[in-house]
Amino acid sequence: MHPDRQKSELQVPPEKEGWRLDLFMVSQWPDYSRSYFQKCILDHLVFVNNRHSRPSQTLKTGDKVVFLWPLLEVGELQAEDIPLEIIYEDSDLLALNKQAGLVVHPASGNRTGTLVQGLLHYDEETFEELSDENLRPGIVHRLDKYTSGVLVVAKNQDSFAALKNIFKERLAQKTYLAIVAGEFDSLTGSVEGQIGRHPQNRLKMAVVPEGGKYALTRYRVIAAGQGCTLLKVRLHTGRTHQIRVHLSSLRHPVLGDRLYGGGGQALPCQPQRQMLHAWKLAFKHPGNGQLLELTAPPPADFCQTAAALGLTLPSNDSTTEEGK
Repeated sequence: MHPDRQKSELQVPPEKEGWRLDLFMVSQWPDYSRSYFQKCILDHLVFVNNRHSRPSQTLKTGDKVVFLWPLLEVGELQAEDIPLEIIYEDSDLLALNKQAGLVVHPASGNRTGTLVQGLLHYDEETFEELSDENLRPGIVHRLDKYTSGVLVVAKNQDSFAALKNIFKERLAQKTYLAIVAGEFDSLTGSVEGQIGRHPQNRLKMAVVPEGGKYALTRYRVIAAGQGCTLLKVRLHTGRTHQIRVHLSSLRHPVLGDRLYGGGGQALPCQPQRQMLHAWKLAFKHPGNGQLLELTAPPPADFCQTAAALGLTLPSNDSTTEEGK
C-alpha cells in the first residue's frame, strides 16, 4: 500500500452515517476540493475497509477509511523569488507579514508560487534541511490565502516541534483586525459553538448544531461608521475559516468575503479580498522561554478601506489583551 506515501486512517463516526465517500473526505480536509478527492479515489489511493472504493460509495458508522496522500517528489520543490516581509528572525524562527493572495504551502491547485517556495529562496540551506514528504518545511500554522498578517515559521527541528505544540495546545495569543458589515449594539462580545462543513455548500464551513469542532471567538469594537465596524478579534481556537464563519453567523460578515456574504454592500469602497488581518501573535519563545510579541502592520488595501469608511486603525503598540 505504497509505504513511501503519508497515510491517514479514519473511522466513520455516527454523524457521518450515509455520507458519500468524496464528501466525507472533504469534511475531514476542507482545504482540498471534492474533485481532488474524487481523483484520488479513482486513482486507488483511498480504501474503505481495506478495499478500493468509488467516490459515490455510501459510508456506514465504523467504516475504516485509509487515504494514501499523493505527494510531489521532494526534488520538485524549487526555490522561487517571492517577496517576503520579514518582521522578526533569530536562529530558531522567523516571522513575516504574509501578503494577501499568497498560499502558505503547495497543495492541489497550488503547486508553485507559495510561501514555501519563497522560504527556500530566502534561506535554501535552512529550509531544504527541514523539507520532508509533506513539503511544508518549517510551517507550523497557516493563514487563509486572502488573509494577511503575522505568520511564524520554524528554522530547525527542535523549534518546529515546540511551535507545533504551542499552536496545538492553544498557547499562542492571536489577535486579528477585521472590517465587517453593520454596527454592534455592545462594545464586546463572543461567538461560541461547533464549526463544521456547511450542509448545502461544501466549499463553506458553518456553525453547526452537532458533528463539528468546538470554536470560540471574542471581539471588541474599535470604531464604527458608514454602516461598518472595525473589530479586534481574539481567536481562542483555530478552526478553518473560524473568524469569517463566526462573524457571518452574527450577520456581520467580513467586508470583501464573498464566500460568507461580505460582498456587494452599498459602501464607499468595495475591497477585492476579505478585510481580515492577523495583527498580533504572542507566545513563549521555544528557545529561551521569554514572551515573544509580534506585530504585523496592516497592508495598504486594509488601511485604504478603513480610511474610506472613516475608521481609525489602532496603533501597533496597542495591547493584545482585548476580548479576554
